[in-house]
Amino acid sequence: MGRLINVGYGNVVNVDKIVSIVSPDSAPIKRMVQNAKDEGTAVDATQGRKTQGVIVTDSGYLILSALLPETIAGRCQSSEDESDV
Repeated sequence: MGRLINVGYGNVVNVDKIVSIVSPDSAPIKRMVQNAKDEGTAVDATQGRKTQGVIVTDSGYLILSALLPETIAGRCQSSEDESDV
């Protein structure tokens, strides 16, 4: 298993599986999220809070997070920096 990052409220994601981290505000992303919910490929890691970031994985899953994309990306970057040591 690769490096894990916290995506909010104790939920973690494997960094090696992340394809992109996007904001849920645009219409195409909203459609992607709704389709993933309908197909059962959405993982809700918001703990009931507002979705502020959507993580797209290489296996087609969408992970909904209450953290901003910039925060998640920063955690990915710091995780990468720590592994270089």
